[in-house]
Amino acid sequence: MTQMTWPRLLDPARLHGSGAGREEIGRSPFHKDHDRIVFAGSFRRLGRKTQVHPLTDNDHIHTRLTHSLEVGCVGRSLGMIAGEGLRGRLPEWLTPADMGVIVQAACLGHDIGNPPFGHAGEYAIRDWFKRAAVDGSGLLDGLAPAERDDLLTYEGNAQGFRIVTQIEYNQFRGGMRLTAATLGAMLKYPWTVEYGGAAGKFGCYQSERALLAEVAGHLGLLPRGEGRWCRHPLAWLVEAADDICYALLDLEDGLEMGILRFDEVAEVLVQIAGDAPPDYAVMQRQGVSQRRRIAALRGAAMERAVNDVGAVFVEHEPALLAGTLETDLLELCHPDLDWGVKAAKQLARERIFQNERKAKLEIGAYTTLGILLEAFIGAAHELHHSGRSTFKHQRVLALIGENTPRPSWSLYDSYRRMLDFIGGMTDHFAVDLAQEMGGRLRGD
Repeated sequence: MTQMTWPRLLDPARLHGSGAGREEIGRSPFHKDHDRIVFAGSFRRLGRKTQVHPLTDNDHIHTRLTHSLEVGCVGRSLGMIAGEGLRGRLPEWLTPADMGVIVQAACLGHDIGNPPFGHAGEYAIRDWFKRAAVDGSGLLDGLAPAERDDLLTYEGNAQGFRIVTQIEYNQFRGGMRLTAATLGAMLKYPWTVEYGGAAGKFGCYQSERALLAEVAGHLGLLPRGEGRWCRHPLAWLVEAADDICYALLDLEDGLEMGILRFDEVAEVLVQIAGDAPPDYAVMQRQGVSQRRRIAALRGAAMERAVNDVGAVFVEHEPALLAGTLETDLLELCHPDLDWGVKAAKQLARERIFQNERKAKLEIGAYTTLGILLEAFIGAAHELHHSGRSTFKHQRVLALIGENTPRPSWSLYDSYRRMLDFIGGMTDHFAVDLAQEMGGRLRGD
């Protein structure tokens, strides 16, 4: 096979063989995917997880939940525009609204695997295991090389795939049992850790390797090696929606927190929009608040970005179906738009990500996660090797509940359960639990 096809790529069959669901009344199977994600506990907890600024008290600052909701809105628009542009080339049973909700559902789930403290949390977990690999503790002894690499390269995308296919709802019996189409659109990196590269970007742990192959087979994704496939075309829209939102809304957060100036944020947004909206001059004369003026500019910038990306997607359909596209969709848009998004990201890197308060809290995240990993990974290691636990480790494992590892499990599977628990924590819960484990005791 040299080209993917839309009938297979939009397959509504559900993981774990629970039926295609085309006969459902009132909503498509893809709308059901959307609802399953929204009602999931792992999605709800994103409301207390870091997007960029950890543990902020400002209610206007984005969390992973508000970010995911906004990415979903942009993704829905992109999917519907693409569906309209591809009319006549898609299966007759699929509407542009269906295409929109597939992308929207995938967008809602794209960050569902992020640990507490966002990317800082990922790096903290990675670094803890890297230290464990060389400190003589023996914590990683006996693991297969790929299993070690999974732990040394904790990746929120791979954890997200594990959550939706294994953990949430039907535990280890299909998870959320989403459609193949939605799962494919979620897979930004449809490969295992062996192909993660220097950045460590991959979409599937060894524990879900067979599930990745199952999804890829359903969809007809083109193989690119053992444990690696090309992207689903709709994954490019999910990525574009994410890029648009975090590039623009990171600036809005930076302005809200006093890290950036109004004029420099406004300049970038106008560049992306191509021009200020018609009523913007009136808003300036009337002395409308900065927050409302920035919202108007951001709306214009997003509208321009969504329309351009949707058109580019349709234009490059042949390359998308052949699995040969290697350039982000935003880079294929008008040069002013591409420049504006890159300028927004650069401004965030130089000013927001280097902010002193953010840096201090991220250092604290390393300490918090270090305490938790020492306790839970240490408990799993002892149970696996001795078949019993000290009193302290018994109390640690009691916190896991029904997912407590058994001595007969492999060490890798035991560690994965520990990381499921830690990765699922909110920022505040992780901090509170680590402080209590460190000796801060509180009564009821």
